[in-house]
Amino acid sequence: MELSYETLDLKLHRPFTISRGTQHYAYNVRVDLRDGDASGLGEAAPAEHYGEIQTTVLAVLAYLQPLLGGLPFSLTALHDAMEHAIHLNPAAKAAVDMAAYDLLGKRAGLPVYALLGLDPTRTPRTSFTIGIDTPEVMAEKAREAAQYPVLKVKVGTPNDMENLMAVRTARPDAVIRVDANEGWTPKEAVRMIARIADFDIEFVEQPVPAHDLAGLGYVRDAVSLPVIADESCIVPADVPRVAPNVDGINIKLMKCGGIYPALQMIHLARAHNLAVMMGCMIESSLAITAAAQLSPLLDYADLDGQLLIDDDPYHGVTVENGRLVLPEAPGLGVRPR
Repeated sequence: MELSYETLDLKLHRPFTISRGTQHYAYNVRVDLRDGDASGLGEAAPAEHYGEIQTTVLAVLAYLQPLLGGLPFSLTALHDAMEHAIHLNPAAKAAVDMAAYDLLGKRAGLPVYALLGLDPTRTPRTSFTIGIDTPEVMAEKAREAAQYPVLKVKVGTPNDMENLMAVRTARPDAVIRVDANEGWTPKEAVRMIARIADFDIEFVEQPVPAHDLAGLGYVRDAVSLPVIADESCIVPADVPRVAPNVDGINIKLMKCGGIYPALQMIHLARAHNLAVMMGCMIESSLAITAAAQLSPLLDYADLDGQLLIDDDPYHGVTVENGRLVLPEAPGLGVRPR
């Protein structure tokens, strides 16, 4: 297999703020994996929070490039080789993984979801994310997203109540989920969730710091809303570790290393009676469409990264009345704009 890659810089429509900081651009990497006359595309969207930036992804791909040269085409062999070569670096590995699935689907003449035996009519609605801002701006964003029946509102600031009031007033029709991105202590989380429950919230994502599993359990046992783990659940081995303390998990290809380990996480979550959500970083339609291949297996989706950027370079999964619509073309089904 031959691996090539290049930078992919994406500009956001507006600054995107969560409890940890603000993002104006996403500095991603696009990869091409070729085997004979077939090739597949992938995308890495590194997150500094998980120890990756664009330059580390480029360095890892350069390191992997010669190692993949003589490798037979096999998803198991590919992941074994990458893990043996270098630990961590999941976004870089996810880009290679999704390119391999794209290649495999094109060779078979089938979409990836069909290769996996999944029903494309069973996709969930995706949420549209409202980043932290002033109440007025957050309300404006909520109104602009009128075509999305589910909103995910970022919280974890002193103004959470005012912000949620503004969003709920602007969108009385919407299903609202909240994501604190580790922004509260356990006791703060219990107090805040009791207050925000009046806004008819569907669930709360990652209310406390990732390492505090006991804190997650404390919150889950003390509140009426479901608690979903995100930063606390990164790779398959984390699922049984967090399961006693949460109601569900949020899987991201860029956290776990691609479609192959994401499938493992879904099956592990079901074995532990957990709800399953799939999320994303700021990504183009290339990586979002890769994640969406698994959407028929999900309870919840938060696959809106491509909706937050200017000049998305790809066509892929679309959204109709909030629901994900998977492309019918072989592989990932993405094409350049």
